[in-house]
Amino acid sequence: MKIVSAAEMRDIDRVTSERFGVPSLTLMENAGSAVARFILSDYPHAERVGILCGKGNNGGDGFVVARKLVEAGRAVRVLLLSDPEELRGDAAVMFQHMVESLHPVNVAPLIVREASGLDSSDAAEVFAADVIVDAILGTGFRPPVSPLYAAAIARMKMNASAAPIVAVDIPSGADADAMQPQNATGSSEVQSNQARADAIVTFTAPRPAHVFAALINAPNGPGGPIIVAPIGSPPEAIVSQLGLHLSTPSDFAPLLAPRARVANKGSYGHVLVIGGSLGKAGAAAMAGFAALRAGTGLSTVATPKSVLATVAAFHPELMTEPLAETKHGTISLQAVGLGLDALLERKTLAIGPGISRDSETAEFVRTVVTRGDKSVVIDADGLNAFEGAADKLTGRGRTLVITPHPGEMSRLTGMSIAEIQANRREVARNFAREHELIVVLKGHRTLIAAPDGAVWVNPTGNPGMATGGTGDILTGMVAGLIAQHPRHALAATALAVYLHGLAGDLASESVGESSLVATDLLRFLPQAFAEMRKQKSEEIRIHS
Repeated sequence: MKIVSAAEMRDIDRVTSERFGVPSLTLMENAGSAVARFILSDYPHAERVGILCGKGNNGGDGFVVARKLVEAGRAVRVLLLSDPEELRGDAAVMFQHMVESLHPVNVAPLIVREASGLDSSDAAEVFAADVIVDAILGTGFRPPVSPLYAAAIARMKMNASAAPIVAVDIPSGADADAMQPQNATGSSEVQSNQARADAIVTFTAPRPAHVFAALINAPNGPGGPIIVAPIGSPPEAIVSQLGLHLSTPSDFAPLLAPRARVANKGSYGHVLVIGGSLGKAGAAAMAGFAALRAGTGLSTVATPKSVLATVAAFHPELMTEPLAETKHGTISLQAVGLGLDALLERKTLAIGPGISRDSETAEFVRTVVTRGDKSVVIDADGLNAFEGAADKLTGRGRTLVITPHPGEMSRLTGMSIAEIQANRREVARNFAREHELIVVLKGHRTLIAAPDGAVWVNPTGNPGMATGGTGDILTGMVAGLIAQHPRHALAATALAVYLHGLAGDLASESVGESSLVATDLLRFLPQAFAEMRKQKSEEIRIHS
């Protein structure tokens, strides 16, 4: 799903009507219907709904929401922050339709023209509803906020302990194009001039702020989702120059097709994991088994001979190969040779999990990675082996995927972690272009950057996954899916990241974020596959 700018979204709406013949009133009707549908499904016990409407098209969407909720039997009170005579175009039409729907229940919209009107008892009734709908300002907003709108936004923020707020398109006052810089911890803050939101329903395609900015600010626990609802624009109308793509289940349907009845284990590739060391054998074992859970036909772990028994005991499905080792129990340069060449043949290589930062082992990693044309996935200390030697990392003529966290990216680029976190998209994009490889920059909204400059943004995952070993499992999954789909390495990598986060989300729902451990992802990965395959709805939920 493309991520588009606010200006591009306006063009998409215009082109949808002018070139594809979908009336703008139909788009507005579908938008308001999507918001009403969300409220009825996610807040089924909310009998009283207060709707704050501005005078633009966002308010027009709100008028449709009101009409649809009245039709569903909800008690609706609308607060219009404008003189009705100021309404224009589609918003004016929808206002009249709404007034007609409210007439039988004898509840006229409340008209407020000045900030003092928000202090009335009638306005208090709107803010005392079970759910509040923010339809004041949409993604086309340009500052400054008018005094009346600012007062309404402040009133919603003051209402922090009361009703949940559902924003139409975006919280009023927010900048839709914001790609807020994150600090070194990866967190960001809700802007002071934007309304509070517990959930958001937007339309057609997400804007950058829906994906990157802090828009949800629920004071009573975890916030609700950001819904992206289709409202009638055909795919041909959705054009963007941002080069940003939000991963969704529909993107991966070809890679999740049923297997051929005549398939065998050789049909799905063979992954070789090179890693492990004394005290860190589990990392390589988890990566090897993750490749199997991701669907590869065969998985072999090559590891220092002194820890081979530990790896072999992890799961009986894993094959193992002993490698020469240093006196510290890490892989030795002596492991390089004809035997290793034969081991690498016709396999997708994953190198790095648990491999250590021993200097001789680092030289072994550089030797293996920089020769040959194998598909390679590099993680952990496999990446640290290229500190100060990133020029040797190139994917020219082959598939090369690196999966750094910000610290590892810092060592590869020489930039500080803070600099990387403040500009994650361009750091990942530039490195992928310069080195002709795929970068998986891990963190909140993990990024998958391609050599052509495209960046996929992953919406799955949660803070419970910030625990040792989850990265090793991702490495194995990436290798396992590339082994199955060697001609679609970018999509296979993005699918691995999506499934990895989804398995983490399912695990978190079961065991909680605090108790989640890496092997829980292996346990819930089959369910993650099943969830993706049964995804039918065209609406996309982005978790905050």
